[in-house]
Order: sequence, then C-alpha cells, then structure tokens
Amino acid sequence: MIGSGARMWQKFPAETLRRLFDAVEINDIVDDHVALPDPIVLGCPEESIRQCYSLCLQFWEDGFTRADLLRLVEKLLRDEKLSDDERREFKYIRARYKHLRFAQRLYSRHHVSDYLFDRTTRQLGKLQDAFRGGQRRGIVRSGLKLRVLLSKPVWWIVRRSMENTRLDSEAGFIAFRKAEMRGLKKAMADTAFAGHEFHTVRKIVSMQVSFYDTLRTLGPNDHAFRMSRFLAAINGLMGSRHDEMVAEAHSGQRHYDTPAPLAEGIRSRLETLIASYPL
Repeated sequence: MIGSGARMWQKFPAETLRRLFDAVEINDIVDDHVALPDPIVLGCPEESIRQCYSLCLQFWEDGFTRADLLRLVEKLLRDEKLSDDERREFKYIRARYKHLRFAQRLYSRHHVSDYLFDRTTRQLGKLQDAFRGGQRRGIVRSGLKLRVLLSKPVWWIVRRSMENTRLDSEAGFIAFRKAEMRGLKKAMADTAFAGHEFHTVRKIVSMQVSFYDTLRTLGPNDHAFRMSRFLAAINGLMGSRHDEMVAEAHSGQRHYDTPAPLAEGIRSRLETLIASYPL
C-alpha cells in the first residue's frame, strides 16, 4: 500500500493534461484496425500507480472551478437552455468527474470512490440525461441535489477526501483488475442483458479504458495505447447502444430493463478480451 497525502501528489505540465484530455475525448471512438497486445501485461509499478492517480486528480482540479459548474446548474434550474458551448462545457466537466471516480476505484486501497464524489458524479449524469431529454422534473430534482453537493462546505470536504486518498500496492491493483475481468467473464455467460446488467458490463470496460488512457498519457507506451483503443471500441459501441436504450425507455417504446442480446460486434470484442486476459 502506498501512503499518500495532499502534499505528495505530482504536478504535470499543461501539455500532459492536454494529452489526457485528447485521450478521454476519443475513449468511445471505434478503431476497427487496432488489435490487443499479445500478451496482455498486467504489471504496473507503484510509482506508475501514484503518477496515474496524481494526473487524474490534477485533471479534475485544474479543469474547471466550482463556480463554473454551479453557473451551469443554476441556469438549468432557471429553466434556461444551455448553449452549444455550455453543453460542451458541462460534458467535459462531467468527463473529469468520471475519470477521477474511475481513478479512485482503480488505484485506491479499497477500490471505491468517495461517497460524496460518487453522488455528485451520478447526479451530473442524471442532470445531463434530463436536459437532453427535456425532462423538467428531472432537471429540478438533480439540479437541487447538485446545488447542495457543490456548496462550499461539501466542496471542501470532497477536495480533502480526493487529496487524502491512499493507494493500493501493485499486487492489489493487479488482483483488483483480474477480479473485474472475472466478473465480466461470468456476466458474458448470459445471452441477454437487462439495462442495468448492460450498464454494469460497460462500466467495467470504461474503467479499464480510463486506466490505459491515463497510462499512455504519461509517456510513449504501445501496449497501453493498443489496450486503450481496443477497449475504446467496445466502450463506444456499448455507449451508442445505451443511448438508444435510454431514448427507447423515455419514449415508452421499450422498458429499460427488457433483456436483449448483445450486438455481435460488442460480444465478439468482449469475448476476445476475456480470452486474451491473464486471469
């Protein structure tokens, strides 16, 4: 286990943060020509674990201010539409939250995200779904919760928690990732997936994408790049399908938790990943 405190996190130059932003921006783009590395190597020195978390923390801390996010939330609560630029701003802020939440689940000793940080990230997702779907009640419900979660006292508590995260050892990090993949392998035994089951599978994939995106940002790394791009294809295909499922549920066309088989392009890639992963 790596002991860490607020004073110990490494700081990276703007160009490194930009590379991570660019990687996150394409974490759901399908590259058909990218194959998995052979073999898949799970080793990750503790110094690299520390650097990964440091970069994710800085990516969140330096990417926006509390006032930036509150301004968008308050505008939605006033029943005003966000401009295209503001929608992109909201999207990118939410992406920073999601990336740091994955970092806490990946690298921390207990592999869980801070409760308040997780709640905030969830409400950002619900708010985005609500304003995209024109659901006023959902906007108000999530907006009011975010107003509390982004208040100064809560913001201070959350920042302290993020900065005081204790990291796992290399062995613990490897064991966690293997356990996640065993869970994915077990899930793939099913032929049809309800909405929440589909979402659970995608979260496993998305978290792995976030790790390799961060790792390849730290320096040239062909192994991490190939893992990132292969996983991003699965993430993108599943993300597109999930958007369709949410839209169908909102329109009343199909209940979100109606079981359905995975598309062949998704299933075949997941099966390739599981077969290649050293469990």
